[in-house]
Amino acid sequence: MGLSRRLGKVGVLVGVGDGFVGNRMYHAYTREANFLLEEGALPGQVDKAIYDFGFPMGPFTTGDLAGLDVGWRIRQRRAKTRDPDERYSPIADRICEMGRFGQKTGAGWYRYEKGGRAPIPDPEIEKLIVGVSDELGIQRREIGDREILERCLYALINEGAKILDEGLALRAGDIDVIWIYGYGFPVHRGGPLFHADTVGANAILDAVRRLHGTHGAALKPAPLLERLAREGRGFHQG
Repeated sequence: MGLSRRLGKVGVLVGVGDGFVGNRMYHAYTREANFLLEEGALPGQVDKAIYDFGFPMGPFTTGDLAGLDVGWRIRQRRAKTRDPDERYSPIADRICEMGRFGQKTGAGWYRYEKGGRAPIPDPEIEKLIVGVSDELGIQRREIGDREILERCLYALINEGAKILDEGLALRAGDIDVIWIYGYGFPVHRGGPLFHADTVGANAILDAVRRLHGTHGAALKPAPLLERLAREGRGFHQG
């Protein structure tokens, strides 16, 4: 913490765990984004919904900027211990297998003009996504922006509740600081757990329970979220 102050950075004390706080939550967020593609959305639609909510960019644009090969290596490492019954989207892996690692290779979820950074929707990726839906036997459907926001953000919040309950973060405000300063969560919304308090624990729990019933164990409601809903409290009320 002293070093962060000397560097002029905002430091947050967290426990040690795979992905720590921010990346562990980010995994839950992007996992839902990928499932939305399998079910009927396209990268541009998801990114626009997230951007309109207030993020500087959506998950697929962010992935292309950061480099898709980093996440690919992490998924390859985790594959050895992944539950074979866990829902897993192969789309991002397929894109990396094509040598598309984002802006640095001129193509990822989008394609890029030489020397340019503007994401351009690519019919080749749309074809790949639709092909994966067919392989998995998923009937594609219309997906609205509200569903995109609920699934991405509530998965994020639910994972944050698990992290807080496990003691990997000391306070809800610490998680909010991490996400505002490190992941571009819109400042005017106060961070993911502050935003959760404005929505209400009961509304989020109801949505997460629906998602859990449809999408499996990864979206099991966090015990802390259940307690807050039962007691009529928020994350920032102790």
